[in-house]
Amino acid sequence: MKRYERVADIGVDLLSGVLLSLAIYCFAIPSDFPLTGISGIAVILYRLFRLPVGVMTIALNIPIAIACYKALGKRFYMNSLRTTLITSLIMDILGPLLPTYQGDTLLAAVFTGVLSGIGYGIVFMRESSTGGTDFILMTVKAKKPHISIGRISFVIDLCIILAGGYYVEDKNMILYGFIISYILSVVLDKVVYGGNYGKLALIITDHPMSISRAIDDATTRGATVLKGMGAYTGEDKYVVMCACNNKEMYAIRKLAHEVDPCSFVIIQESNEVIGEGFHVPEQMG
Repeated sequence: MKRYERVADIGVDLLSGVLLSLAIYCFAIPSDFPLTGISGIAVILYRLFRLPVGVMTIALNIPIAIACYKALGKRFYMNSLRTTLITSLIMDILGPLLPTYQGDTLLAAVFTGVLSGIGYGIVFMRESSTGGTDFILMTVKAKKPHISIGRISFVIDLCIILAGGYYVEDKNMILYGFIISYILSVVLDKVVYGGNYGKLALIITDHPMSISRAIDDATTRGATVLKGMGAYTGEDKYVVMCACNNKEMYAIRKLAHEVDPCSFVIIQESNEVIGEGFHVPEQMG
């Protein structure tokens, strides 16, 4: 199972590298869109003090990595190191070989946001990142789990675009930067959390409290334990019921069989989930 997980992680990193290469080299660079993330900050420092972009990118990553280590942990850092190396290598090799888009600037902005959102989203789903401001993003997420990754990403990118906007000659590029950041944040949330529809996990088990605690620790989702009876055996059974999203569904399904290998897990679509962590109930009257 661990070997399969490792291969899957590497496969996702490779796919992410291809998507980010398309976003950056095919659409963002030819259109001269403002940069975000650590690269965007490094460009601002270059324009202010003529400090080398590459050196500053590395220099800025070091304190961020150290400051965020405690909140994110060793496993996330090791995953991020692998992802950063693979995606960077793919972008350096594949990127210059890709054709550049010379068409409508707005379409270029849309495709930059969509491809980047998917590229980053599939990496976050594997509990990894591409380093840089992703460390800040995931640290904020760890401290404020009720805020979505897309919203945090949008705020961080917005701050960098505004900071660097003074030095951009064509101010329209700032507006395109806002569009890209918004689209990226929306796509990112769709990839990581799924759509507005939720999932309902029904776990039939003899260890309901252990599974409920594991779900709460891993996803901060609550669960309801129902009493049941096996129709064939007549034995008492327990059903752990938990509403979740697509990303959490994967973790819950995995946890259920780790805690109780004999558990029976049913995952079904929920057309609407109303309550804390999902849709806010509408006021009556």
